[in-house]
Amino acid sequence: MVLVSVIVIVVTAVLNAVSAVVDFAGGRYVVGNAEANGVAREWLPVLGGLKAAGAVGLLGAVLGVPVIGAWAAAGLVLFFVGAVVVHVRAGTWSTIAAPGVFLALAAGSLWFTLTA
Repeated sequence: MVLVSVIVIVVTAVLNAVSAVVDFAGGRYVVGNAEANGVAREWLPVLGGLKAAGAVGLLGAVLGVPVIGAWAAAGLVLFFVGAVVVHVRAGTWSTIAAPGVFLALAAGSLWFTLTA
């Protein structure tokens, strides 16, 4: 079970770090998706920063500081609940899968950090 928890937490951290880099870069797809959901382009660096902070915090759980990992996972859960809500509000069903997967990974990471 320990191996599974480490894998879930590390995968969540890596995917959020990659997503943060994409947000910072302001790629065409990211900007288009943000605009379709009513999110101003100026928010992308802030959203990327939150994802990056969550990714770094999750690594704390793997490196032996589970309370930091738990807080980071909880923050990512809240972040992606908000992302799903924004997608539902905007009716952008074609792109709701990504925040849903990220939400599931963050929830799994939270579970593993709290039960470790």
